[in-house]
Amino acid sequence: MQSLSRSHPRGRQRTGGVGFDVAEDLPVVRARGLTKQYDGVAVVRGIDLCVERGQCFGLLGPNGAGKTTTIKMILGQSPLSGGDLRVFGQRMPAHGRTLRARIGVVPQLDNLDPDFTVAENLRVYGSFFGLAEAVLTQRIHTLLAFVGLADRGHTKITSLSGGMMRRLTIARALVNDPELLVFDEPTTGLDPQARHMIWARLRDLKAQGKTLLLTTHYMEEAERLCDNLVIMDAGRVLTEGPPLRLIKQFVEPHVFEVYAATEEIKSALGGLGACRTEQVDNTLYCYAREPGAVNELLRSRSALRFLHRPADLEDVFLRITGRDLRE
Repeated sequence: MQSLSRSHPRGRQRTGGVGFDVAEDLPVVRARGLTKQYDGVAVVRGIDLCVERGQCFGLLGPNGAGKTTTIKMILGQSPLSGGDLRVFGQRMPAHGRTLRARIGVVPQLDNLDPDFTVAENLRVYGSFFGLAEAVLTQRIHTLLAFVGLADRGHTKITSLSGGMMRRLTIARALVNDPELLVFDEPTTGLDPQARHMIWARLRDLKAQGKTLLLTTHYMEEAERLCDNLVIMDAGRVLTEGPPLRLIKQFVEPHVFEVYAATEEIKSALGGLGACRTEQVDNTLYCYAREPGAVNELLRSRSALRFLHRPADLEDVFLRITGRDLRE
């Protein structure tokens, strides 16, 4: 597959048409004590972030955690209330306008122009960056092939499926060959086939040296794609690290989901002393370091329905942020 990226050797300085040089070995995003208030109410409360070049970084949290506000500050769309925020080593939002040429954004909701064809959507967006016609034409061809829409250039947007529109939105974000890509819930509402294709394209982009900043409510997605992530709630960072390390840190490795567990089963499990239990509606969750005794007890009840699985990032997320619904 043809690379979509220009080569920028690590450790050198680059002038990207933005009027200043940026050291390649600086973090792409660095926030210290970042805060944001609306009408005196703090929605981001002194968070620290460090997004290294070439990694996929996840920003996770329940609704109202402050993720969207943080993204807006990183993109220069919202002023800070306090702290220090630098993107490509430059203060934000002071340099937001000049840095936008180096950033691509895939918003949560597709906002493609329905009056244009697939190729026209890319051409109009690419014209905002002053790309030469020949360069833009070749880039459109390359991008449509990259997202599996090579034969759809003349198709109207209204004829595309949801997955196709999502892939086109990703292609549009790549028109200016950005170094930082921000994905806001990139696969929400997509079927498994479309989701897996988009995951593959995101991995391709990271392999080409792009830096990805990802927000998602799909913990499987974050676990598969992210090199590092933070979990936020109420405007604060609760924890940070690689997904596998967080799983090992916060949750026992074996999880048993026991459906419609009777009091007798609960008592028997408690007597084992081999697991930590949590009742959620009609499901009893048992978290164990050694599965043998729990597995043997549950299998001895032939009518009992249960699932034995490895711990995952969703277990971490729920343990840290709780199970209460957020509006």
